Amino acid sequence: MIRFLASASLVMMLAAVSFAADGQVPKSIAKWKGEMDKFAKKDQENPVKPGGVVFVGSSSIRMWDLDKSFPKLSGLNRGFGGSRLEDSVYYADRIILPYKPRTVVVYAGDNDVAAGYTPEQIHEDFQEFVATIREELPKTKILYIAVKPSLSRWKLIDAVRGTNKLIAEECAKTENCEFIDIDAPMLGEDGKPRPELFKKDGLHMTDEGYAVWAKELEPHLKD
Repeated sequence: MIRFLASASLVMMLAAVSFAADGQVPKSIAKWKGEMDKFAKKDQENPVKPGGVVFVGSSSIRMWDLDKSFPKLSGLNRGFGGSRLEDSVYYADRIILPYKPRTVVVYAGDNDVAAGYTPEQIHEDFQEFVATIREELPKTKILYIAVKPSLSRWKLIDAVRGTNKLIAEECAKTENCEFIDIDAPMLGEDGKPRPELFKKDGLHMTDEGYAVWAKELEPHLKD
């Protein structure tokens, strides 16, 4: 994925040139076309009103029952499991921008860390994510949920926290961009992830896990 440049439009232009030179979109990104088509079909069947709250990112978003966590919000779920932050950047014109949301909630970076991306690379993808949204939706609020500490990926916790530190710093200096820290709330007295927050795979969350996230996120959703 082409890293953050000064202008989001320049980023997109260079990306298009790069993909054209290769003759195709990278397989790691192109594989999501089917998911994008499903979202498009949903939009045709049930058009989305502008000005809402869109949730994007990986399986932790896709599996989130938003109506249960936020019954008054009418949040739109556009998560696709296994995705990385760069995927949400590339497909922003299909899963974010058309809806003209007042707020975008993103959880991505978990799979990136697992794939060996460095905190610096993920940080650059986050910068690109922000620039892509700001290019068309300058007033939209961006809420980034920290990469979670999980049982199955505990060995990667240093990279997880390194990523969170860089993105938290980016949010702090970026207008209308907020970092939602869910690290400490997901830990037990032993400093390790609380088992009851996770399903048997130690990665995906139970209703209790999502309750923790909802509690931390809800204050940031208020206008």
